[in-house]
Amino acid sequence: MAGLEIIGVARSTYVWTCRIACVEKGVPYTHTRGWPGTPEMRALHPFGKIPAMRHGDLVLYESKAICTYIDRAFPGPKLIPEELVAGALVEQWISVVNTTIDPLCIRRYLYAHVFPGTPDGGPDQAAVQAALPGLREQLEFLDRSVAPTGHLVGGAFTLADANLLPILYYLARLPEAGAIMAGLPALTHYLTHHLARPSVAATEPPPPKGK
Repeated sequence: MAGLEIIGVARSTYVWTCRIACVEKGVPYTHTRGWPGTPEMRALHPFGKIPAMRHGDLVLYESKAICTYIDRAFPGPKLIPEELVAGALVEQWISVVNTTIDPLCIRRYLYAHVFPGTPDGGPDQAAVQAALPGLREQLEFLDRSVAPTGHLVGGAFTLADANLLPILYYLARLPEAGAIMAGLPALTHYLTHHLARPSVAATEPPPPKGK
């Protein structure tokens, strides 16, 4: 079978998660840049979203499906534990991040900074301020959740962590979220510790041009 290919923009949180999964499993892969909404991505995803994956004749889209395939198709440490309860908790965390944390922290808050649509290109301060109460609530919840073991599930790195870390990476670089996180020691340690993990460090996206 041909080599595995992850397609999408490196700075996408979900593309990053898929690349972390490949490195964690020791799977050689090629990363191909693909922009959302382009004809090339629409040929792989019905709505032109990223990431997508090719592996031989197989094309997959949606990061959870891609990472689950990688975890099951290749040997190496399990990213979704086989033990019933631990596996269910990983699935629960991925769902919470994808349906609750990402929509607020990335689609509303981060996008208000990086894709503001304002006349001068500055942050959409109304959208930022509207997101802050929920942002604080979610970050405080995450701080409590990682405090016992330094992981989201049990004492090992799982797909739940790989799914969350890219979001925290970007939040820590924004003023309001960064200030909140600075007052959350367990979450700060969690992020710092796991950013040094080889799979995370090796796949860290390049900085934006001009930075």
